[in-house]
Order: sequence, then C-alpha cells, then structure tokens
Amino acid sequence: MCAAVTNATFNAVLANLYRDGSDGVGWHADNEASNGREPTIASLSFGASRRFDFRHRESKQTIQVQLDSGSLLVMSGLSQHCWVHQLPRTKKVLEPRVNLTFRRVVGAAVE
Repeated sequence: MCAAVTNATFNAVLANLYRDGSDGVGWHADNEASNGREPTIASLSFGASRRFDFRHRESKQTIQVQLDSGSLLVMSGLSQHCWVHQLPRTKKVLEPRVNLTFRRVVGAAVE
C-alpha cells in the first residue's frame, strides 16, 4: 500500500509502540546517511490518535498534524534537511499507538 501511494520503493520498516501519551519522541530529523540524500519515509499509524509536529529549521514555523488510526504521513524531498519533527508526550492519551515507518535503506547498511 505505501509503495503504491508514494510511488517509492521500501526495503525496511521500523515498528514503534507508544504505550500511551507518556511515550513520545523529541525533535529530530531522519537524516542518517543510510536513508539516502532525499528519502521518502512513509509512516502508518494505528491505535490512539496523536499530535505530530513539524518545525522548520530556519524560520522556526511549527505545523501540527493529528495522526488518527489508519492515517498515512509521507515525508520526502528535502523535508529531512529543512524540517525537524516530534511526537510530543501528553497526559491526555491513555491508549496505545503503533507506528510503522517504511523507508529505503541504502549503502553498507543493506550489503
């Protein structure tokens, strides 16, 4: 499904379990060399609805997106160079969320 929607090919998936709103991940970019220069990353969400934030590296503009169960978020092009993102912790979410992050790993990591 992710490959068809994004017109990208993937050879790896990361599975993340967020037990409730006390689990999250801080500001970061998926800019590791193993992801390639301009990676396409497709993120599928299941379970609890969670807020996902983007922040532009230079302007500091912040965009908030609500990721509901079954939603697909796609980051591509220069998004990992120009933006950072986070899944903030919250006391309002009591249910678990599973996130599957599809990517194409390149170079020595797959050899």
